[in-house]
Amino acid sequence: MLCFGFKWLGEKVTVLSLPDFKNEKSLIQAIWRLLNQAEVIVAHNGDQFDLKKLNAKFVYYGMGPPSPYRTVDTLKVARRYFAFNGNKLGDLGPHLNLGAKLDHIGFKLWLRCLKGDKESWKVMERYNKQDVVLLEKIYKKFLPWINNHPNLAVYGDKPLCPKCQSPRLESFGWKYNNTTKYRRLRCKDCKGWARGSHNQQEYKPLLNA
Repeated sequence: MLCFGFKWLGEKVTVLSLPDFKNEKSLIQAIWRLLNQAEVIVAHNGDQFDLKKLNAKFVYYGMGPPSPYRTVDTLKVARRYFAFNGNKLGDLGPHLNLGAKLDHIGFKLWLRCLKGDKESWKVMERYNKQDVVLLEKIYKKFLPWINNHPNLAVYGDKPLCPKCQSPRLESFGWKYNNTTKYRRLRCKDCKGWARGSHNQQEYKPLLNA
């Protein structure tokens, strides 16, 4: 593990790099502490790659799993809801006019970092940072489309958008199920859809002559 870029939603990007720690285990422990704080983790191909790679390091160093968290995998979102020509982070950024990944010299960059080249480490950190910035933009772009997004409204004490926690909700008629009826809500900020939390179906008695 060379470095790990992350940000809490809406905050600045931080990159943890191997030269900042005494060894790889110390870096992995720092990453474990971050995941241990998180309720929801957003990553591109995180479910199949990043998080499994981290789990492999955790078990290698004799660490238990961090506290349970939920994930939003933007690669899965791209594949489920859209038909882009390419679903990689480097494809989606330019296509959606959100920016691009930084260019680098390929695997040689990793090798130069391992040899301790300071300029290569700077490039690696900038590359990692840009990936996180781009990921957040893509996540926000996809947000209103994600029907199974973790419900963030439960963390507030008033009606909030379950996707972005905005209080700016407007009513758009009703959502009907077989036996229930809920207010259909739309967020004015992220443009996502939700429903009211209470069944408002009025039951009428069956009259049998």
